[in-house]
Amino acid sequence: FFRHCASPVPSNRMSKGNTQPAKADASTSAACGKCCKRGGCCWLWVLLPVLVVIAGVIVAHNPVHVFSPESMHDVARTALATVGPNATATQVVKAVTAVMRERYPQHVMDHDEWLFNNAGGAMGSMIILHASFSEYVIIFGTAVGTEGHTGRFFADDYFTIIYGEQWAHTLDHVEKEVYRPGDQHHLPWGSVKQYRMPDACWALEYARGSIPSMLPFGFWDTFFSTLDFYTLYRTVVISARGMLTEAMKGKI
Repeated sequence: FFRHCASPVPSNRMSKGNTQPAKADASTSAACGKCCKRGGCCWLWVLLPVLVVIAGVIVAHNPVHVFSPESMHDVARTALATVGPNATATQVVKAVTAVMRERYPQHVMDHDEWLFNNAGGAMGSMIILHASFSEYVIIFGTAVGTEGHTGRFFADDYFTIIYGEQWAHTLDHVEKEVYRPGDQHHLPWGSVKQYRMPDACWALEYARGSIPSMLPFGFWDTFFSTLDFYTLYRTVVISARGMLTEAMKGKI
């Protein structure tokens, strides 16, 4: 790329009436254009995710946390106690969102916008309750079951089951982990598991750490599998709106 885009020959080296350098200039510009079209500028696409991760790591080391794993666990248990053991998934989800808005009115979005989500081979739907650069809180789950890869993140993820059942498989364990309503499943920073929701299952999910570094995992399947760019657009808009709103409050 740099060879093709090298500077043209200085004018003082041209002999009178020699038009060859002008042709060289034209061919150089054409070569640069062709190089970029062929992917010569692809290094920009490599650099951008790296910068996002670096920025996310910096943010993760200078956080202002509003939530905690313990408080999210308590929200889920309070909501479950309110609706009782025979409640439907709809009743449980409404109870959890109500408790979240009651306890965190300044930091939880005031209305539900459901979004599909495809990540790590699994598909479900979610409501984004809070999005900032160092934390997010969502309701995530499925009515029909799903299975996939958790992802490996610069963040801790706390998955508190509020309805149904989740299974998990750690690489060096031959027995599955089982999480039921009221249980909190912790995926530590940098670790990974296989997980499955064998049937209808919903959870209050809380992530703490470098949230920007988690975004590529959530978007990748759109480009290489589902091609559902409308859902991607809505997810980006809602997430960005939440992050910028929180940033204006001094919450990163």
